[in-house]
Amino acid sequence: MELPLPEEDAEITQLINAIYLKYNYDFRNYSKASQKRRIEQAISQLKCKSMADLQSKVLQDSALFMQLLQYLTIPVSEMFRDPSYFRSIREHVAPILSTYPSLKIWVAGCSTGEEAYSLAILLKEEGLLERSLIYATDINPVSLEKAKKGVFALEKMPQYTENYLAAGGKGQLEDYYTGAYGGALFDKTLAEKITFSDHSLATDTVFSETHFVSCRNVVIYFNKTLQNRAYGLFHESLCRRGFLGLGHKESLDFSAFSGQFEAIVKKDKLFRKRE
Repeated sequence: MELPLPEEDAEITQLINAIYLKYNYDFRNYSKASQKRRIEQAISQLKCKSMADLQSKVLQDSALFMQLLQYLTIPVSEMFRDPSYFRSIREHVAPILSTYPSLKIWVAGCSTGEEAYSLAILLKEEGLLERSLIYATDINPVSLEKAKKGVFALEKMPQYTENYLAAGGKGQLEDYYTGAYGGALFDKTLAEKITFSDHSLATDTVFSETHFVSCRNVVIYFNKTLQNRAYGLFHESLCRRGFLGLGHKESLDFSAFSGQFEAIVKKDKLFRKRE
């Protein structure tokens, strides 16, 4: 016999189910602890009296739902985040990718686009960008619109430059952007190789065969069921002996796909699909 959910957990489940039915955004298999923190923050910031008040207003106002979506998806990123990850891609993945006549890269959960542009710069410096297509996907349309513009806060460039150099950058990050009006506009030759599109790891299927999938700091917010679904999509998408990169707190251990990948650089969570 299942024990009844605590009242607050039941309210969260009701809200998440209502969002799915109304807007077709599926957060049902996201970590409940993470959802609770984000929803509590949204209740405060969106001036709602309670969980029930938030649900009532969100179901009546699609604009308010889009505001809530910013809390549920946490659109936070930075260029060359965890520099050793990108250095390992340069040293261990790029040389093998260079043997293919054309390349498809999937950045799943791309947020506002910083990682996609970081990978584009890395591929350019390794002589691979011209033959590459980067698919950058996310469920948040606001984040995707920001990503498409390729404009990031100029004040963040010193940190991004530090990351870039630590990641093995072969030039200067400023070579890739133009600063104006407090923003850094990145080179259009990078954007031309990136396709930003809507895709949900919770509900959508694989859309292309890829050589490298990078999905970092996304599945950590999923429960075990959804983690396995995401790993299954990555495994299905990857070509023979393709590569997978995860966030530093994420792991394939104890998942349904732990035996389907081998670690290439374990500390940087880079894996390769087994035969």
